[in-house]
Amino acid sequence: MKLLLDTHVLVWAFVQPHRLSPATRNLIDDPLNEPAFSAVAIWELTIKRTLGRPDFNVDPHVLHREALDSGYQELAVTSAQAMGVQLLPYLHRDPFDRLMLAQAVAEGMIFLTADHLILQYGQPSRAV
Repeated sequence: MKLLLDTHVLVWAFVQPHRLSPATRNLIDDPLNEPAFSAVAIWELTIKRTLGRPDFNVDPHVLHREALDSGYQELAVTSAQAMGVQLLPYLHRDPFDRLMLAQAVAEGMIFLTADHLILQYGQPSRAV
């Protein structure tokens, strides 16, 4: 199964693993699954860190390298994925999350998140 981690889930996986449930950790670590992160997550992390958000106080360069070194795939943004945002009902205002969800839909991935607004979309999102 292909997994796309929301930005906060990516941060938790590497910086605060205790915040992930054992089931989520097992899902990410399962060798049959393919964890991935979006370039959008790195962009979001960079912006929110620059704004001084304490929940995003992680060096994006370090997180990016750790994720790649751990075998996570990096998902670039395509125009088709970006246009997929228009197909999503307007349940969530965060453009980062909407684009990552559109990527998950376009790529047939499960979007792992703790964001209750994203979870309202149903599949392909899954609670962590």
